[in-house]
This record gives sequence, structure tokens and C-alpha cells, in this order.
Amino acid sequence: MSAGSPTVDLTKEAPMLLALERVDVFYGPVHALHQVSAEVDRGEVVAVLGGNASGKSTTIKTALQLVKPTRGRVLLDGEDLAPVSTPELVARGVASIPESRRLFPEMTVAENVLMGLYSQRRGLSRRELTSRLEEATTDFPRVRERFPQLAGTLSGGEQQMVAMARALIQRPQIILIDEPSMGLSPAYVDVVYDLLTRWKERGTTMMIVEQSAHRSLQLADRAYVLRNGEVVLAGTAAELRSNDEVTSAYLGGGVM
Repeated sequence: MSAGSPTVDLTKEAPMLLALERVDVFYGPVHALHQVSAEVDRGEVVAVLGGNASGKSTTIKTALQLVKPTRGRVLLDGEDLAPVSTPELVARGVASIPESRRLFPEMTVAENVLMGLYSQRRGLSRRELTSRLEEATTDFPRVRERFPQLAGTLSGGEQQMVAMARALIQRPQIILIDEPSMGLSPAYVDVVYDLLTRWKERGTTMMIVEQSAHRSLQLADRAYVLRNGEVVLAGTAAELRSNDEVTSAYLGGGVM
């Protein structure tokens, strides 16, 4: 190394891809999140569990910058996201699959999938757009079959497939998924989690918010449990599957 060259600290660990640090969130006078901390590393699947009004969805909205914390920080690859808007965050490779799917019912299925490229499409040629559309729907033959169909005419399970393809088309760093099994038939829940397992095997980084712990704890590497806006349990998925409190509240069919 020549004189004057900067010293590189090879022992310094890379920051977590996504981190919430002691986050407080308010909706008016309602204190929705209390000092919530959660992390997702590259290639990891993390589940956020909890009953109704536990703060699960607020956690994912905070990660997406749809709501801003009053205290604490949200970091992407070590960068504080306080000045970053949601569209800017999407452009940086953070995709989401919302609980309500939020498709445009009067647009075609193909147009809805391509909306995932809204922040990038000006820089893509028509050929590149077509290629990305084909790539994103490789796992979704049923979506391909329905490209010309209006999204509003699809079943709930089919709409979930479109929302998943819309996230994939971004080639994201991380996908934030809110209640992927909500409102789906048992057969479609199996389809969704089979696809998520395939994504995990490919190294896709995911944070999954779920009320039902059965499938999410089978899929996840680690998990957090929220109650009344606070993290009350955290650990590996295997640890939480064997935890009596989680077992009785979730795997036994109760609500925590």
C-alpha cells in the first residue's frame, strides 16, 4: 500500500439491510409503536407476528416510510431514511406486497405488473419492459394467461399473484409483505407460501407481517412478536415455534 492510501477496516461488518431502531410512531394521540427495534439482513426472511392492533402493519408502513417515526430511526443499508420519501425508497429497491394488494381494477393484468417499474420505466426500452415482464411472471403462468384481462375481474388469489409479480419486476433488494394469507382460500395460501419458499431458496430478502404464525414461522429465519405496539418476543423461528406463549397464542389457534 502506498503512503497516504486510506486504511480499510476489513473487520468492520456491513450494516443490516433494513433496521428499525427504537421507533415510536403516533397516529394523532394514539401511540401505535413503542420503541420498536427490528432488523432484516441480506438473504434473510423475517416474520413480524401479532394479533389485531398489535402494530404489525404500522411496522411495515414505517419501514416503507408511509408513516414517519416521531422518535427512533429507520435505516436502509446503514442510511437514515428520515429525508427519503416512499417513491424514492421504491426506486432504491424496496418493494412491497400490501395486504389489500392495491391493484388498479380498470387496468389489465400486464399493466398492473408493469406498474412495479413506474420509477424506472423511463430508462427502459419497450424490449426491456417486455423482458422484465416475462422475467417477473416466470413463476406465475396463470398471471401470464390473464395479461389482457382487467385486474378487477380476478379472484383474490389471482390478484395476490399479480401483486407478487409486480414486486418481483422491480428486482428489489428487499420485499415487505403485509398479511400474504389474508382473505385467501387454504389452497391459495399453500400456493403463496410455496412461492415464497421458492423465493427464499433463491436468496430473496423478505420481511413478512402475519397474524397466523403457522406458515410464516416455517418460512422465516427469525421473527418478532408484537403486542400493543411493543416487541414482546424475538428470536429464531425455531425458538419461537417451541415457545409456549407463541404456541398457545398462534399455533394453538388463539389470539395474542
